[in-house]
Amino acid sequence: MIKSMTGFGRCEEVISGRDIIVEIKSVNHRYFEFSSRITRGYGFLDEKLKSYLQSKISRGKIDVYASIETMENTDAQVLVNHSLAAGYVNALRELAQRYNLRDDISVGTVSRYSDIFTVHKAPEDEQIIWDSVRQVTDQALTAFLKMREIEGERLKADVLQRAETILQTVGKIEERSPQTVSEYQQKLTQKLTELLSDSNIDEQRILTETAIFADKIAVSEETVRLRSHFEQFSNMLNSNEAIGRKLDFIVQEMNREANTIGSKCIDSQIAYMVVDIKAEIEKIREQIQNIE
Repeated sequence: MIKSMTGFGRCEEVISGRDIIVEIKSVNHRYFEFSSRITRGYGFLDEKLKSYLQSKISRGKIDVYASIETMENTDAQVLVNHSLAAGYVNALRELAQRYNLRDDISVGTVSRYSDIFTVHKAPEDEQIIWDSVRQVTDQALTAFLKMREIEGERLKADVLQRAETILQTVGKIEERSPQTVSEYQQKLTQKLTELLSDSNIDEQRILTETAIFADKIAVSEETVRLRSHFEQFSNMLNSNEAIGRKLDFIVQEMNREANTIGSKCIDSQIAYMVVDIKAEIEKIREQIQNIE
């Protein structure tokens, strides 16, 4: 099943006294690119999340938000920076004396300057935290991948429909191409008749010229290759692997064949059909840019 590179998944769980939230979202990108926002103090999770998700996701710009909030009471020690506190007290007293203000400095007044306090929590077991975060990540990842698969199926349906439209147009070109040769032969005979004013035209010369013309504008090789590309394209869409880059290469080959057909044709009807084919190929190219 093909996957889109656009997805979102979120999960929130309380595990071992911690409220853990994990959000995963992604957009298309040529390679795997990872960035994260993690609660301060848990930076060690960044590399773990990156490695874990990279084993599950092949391509895309992945943004992860991870929040860990401890709900239960834990051992913590609050330390006071006494030299900084003394500096604040002296500064406040200096203000009171210089501007003749009431000296009402209290603990409450000084405590407003939060930088004088430092909170030291008891060390936490990183492995236990990671195990808990990974559980939540797995659930968010399940939702994320499901969304990618749903969007991937929509992309698949769209490009297959466009491919069918192109193949129908290719069939019309294959039907029209021999007619252009016949029309050329008729025009050539008519022109020579008018120029020579003679009904005894060299039929062999006309046949030779027609054969040269037919060979020059023949597009059967290109249409056969184009059909082959679409068959390979369709088969790849049923793969369970990451196929975005391969599809992009095949679409380039499709476009090359369409350009060759366009360069060979001198018939306006075929020229219009080639324009339609190239327009559909471009739409397919745009769509597969979002396939993993």
